[in-house]
Amino acid sequence: MIALCAIIELMKAKHRRTLEAIFAVPTRAGIAFSDIEALVIAIDGRVGEGEGSRVVFELKGNRRYLHRPHPGKEARKYQVEELREWFRQLEVVP
Repeated sequence: MIALCAIIELMKAKHRRTLEAIFAVPTRAGIAFSDIEALVIAIDGRVGEGEGSRVVFELKGNRRYLHRPHPGKEARKYQVEELREWFRQLEVVP
């Protein structure tokens, strides 16, 4: 298994931009939820479907549950802030 820091260095520019957007302060609006899902997969995580609009993100043996936004496609600011804190705890930083 490749170290997470090596994966971050090798990730596509789009995933890197998504990670940087998550860590931007003030918290950005308009980050596509699908881009966040793609980022988690790119850093060797898993994305699963729960009941209704619930989505489970799994990374390094830890899980985070969020609801897929609707009717829009962008993650809410509070969701981005939750992911930012989760990524910090898991040492996933840009």
